[in-house]
Amino acid sequence: MRLLIVGALEGQLSEATKLAMQGGAKVAHAPSVDIALAALRAGKGADLLLVDVMSDIPRLISSLESERIHVPLVACGTESNAAAAVNAIRAGAKEYIPLPPDAELIAAIIAAVARENNDFLFRDPAMARVVKLADQIAASDASVLITGESGTGKEVMAKYLHARSKRAGRPFISVNCAAIPEALLESELFGHEKGAFTGAVGRRIGKFEEADGGTLLLDEISEMDVRLQAKLLRAIQEKVIDRVGGTKPVPVNIRILATSNRDLGEAVREGSFREDLLFRLNVVNLRLPALRDRPEDIAALAGHFVVKYAAANGLSERKLSDAALRDLRRAPWPGNVRELENTLHRAVLLSSDEVIEPEHILLPDGSGLAEVGRSSIAADAAATANAVAMSLVGRTVADVERDLILDTLDHCLGNRTHAANILGISIRTLRNKLNQYADEGTFIPAPGEQRPNAA
Repeated sequence: MRLLIVGALEGQLSEATKLAMQGGAKVAHAPSVDIALAALRAGKGADLLLVDVMSDIPRLISSLESERIHVPLVACGTESNAAAAVNAIRAGAKEYIPLPPDAELIAAIIAAVARENNDFLFRDPAMARVVKLADQIAASDASVLITGESGTGKEVMAKYLHARSKRAGRPFISVNCAAIPEALLESELFGHEKGAFTGAVGRRIGKFEEADGGTLLLDEISEMDVRLQAKLLRAIQEKVIDRVGGTKPVPVNIRILATSNRDLGEAVREGSFREDLLFRLNVVNLRLPALRDRPEDIAALAGHFVVKYAAANGLSERKLSDAALRDLRRAPWPGNVRELENTLHRAVLLSSDEVIEPEHILLPDGSGLAEVGRSSIAADAAATANAVAMSLVGRTVADVERDLILDTLDHCLGNRTHAANILGISIRTLRNKLNQYADEGTFIPAPGEQRPNAA
C-alpha cells in the first residue's frame, strides 16, 4: 500500500512513518498541501493520505475532488486539536487518529484501507474453472477481458490477476469508465498539460502514466465513447500516450485488463464499440458465472460475510441457521455477490443473538428472502404455463387431444389401462380414439413400445 504523509504531524512524523512501514506500507512525505497535490498530479499515486489536522484539509479535499483524484484521507493531531478534528471530518476526512500514534491503530487503519480480496472464495466447479484459467494466464502480459453480470466480482478477479502477475510489486490502477463524464475521461486516462482546458491549473499525470510498470484496469469499458476508443487502441498498440494539450508522445509500459457487463460483440454490431479494440482487449476472456449458476458458493460466501461484518461492527461471532442457508440458496440474487454481501451485512446488524434466522435476512424494501423465493417459483411456473398455452395457439382441439392421448400412452409404455386412468376417460373411449388415429395413418404403439419420435 502507498501512504503519503502530509504536514509535520507535530514532530511525530518519524514515528508514524516507522509504524506505517512496519505495517507493510510504502511511505512518502509531503511537507505541505501544495507539495502533496503536486506529487499526486505528477503520478506519484497514493492509496491513503495521512494528513496533519492543522493543514488546510478542506482545501486539499476540494482540490482532490475538482481534479478527480480519488484517494481516502485520514487526519492526525493531538487531543487539543478537537475543533480542527471535527472540521476535518466534516470536510470529508475518513477518520481521525490522535497523536502520538498508536501502533495498533495505525496498523488497523492501513489494513482497512489496503484490504483487497486478492483470493477468490469459491467452492463451485463453475468458478473453479474460471480461476484455473486465470492462474494459467496471470503471469503473462496478455490483455484480459473480464465479463459477467454486475456484482459477480470482475474487479476482484482483476486484482487476483495482478497479484499473481510479474507486475505484482507495481501499481494496480483502476478507472471506472462509466463513472467519469465523457468530456473528462480522456484527461483522466492520458493526463493533461497546464492550461489545456478550463480548470487545468497544472500538469496532471493520467492513469496510464500512473500505472506505468503495473496494471491498468478499465472498468466497464463498454461505456467509453467510440471516439475515445480510437485513442485507447493506439495507446495499447504502440505503448505511447498523448497528454491533452501535450506536444510529444509519452511511452508507457502497462498491462491492460478490462471489464464489461455487456455483450461487446453485440455492441460491435450496433456500432458503439470498435471491433479492432475488442480484438486487442479480448486476448483472453474470463467470463464470471452469475451467483445463481454457482450455488455451491452461496454458503461459503455467506459464511465469510457474516464473520467479516460481525467483526467490523464489533459484534460477537454470528452463524447462519440451516433455515437461513436454505433461503439464501433459493434466492435468485439478481445483484449477485454484491447483493449477497449487502444482505448479509444487514442480517448481521438485525440479528440480536449469535444465530441468524430467516427473519433477519431482509431485502432493502423489507421483504424476506422466503417471499422472494416463493414469488420466483410462482413466476417461473406462470412463465412455463404461458409458454405451454402459447404453443397451443393455432392448433385444433382435435390435434391437441390426439397429441395428449398419444403422449400419455408413450409415458405409460403402451399400457392402455394406465393411460386411460391418467386421462380420466374409459378404456373403451381410449380404444375408440386409438382405432380412429390408426385409421388416419398414425402409428399406435403396442404395450411396452414407444413411438419412434417420442422423447
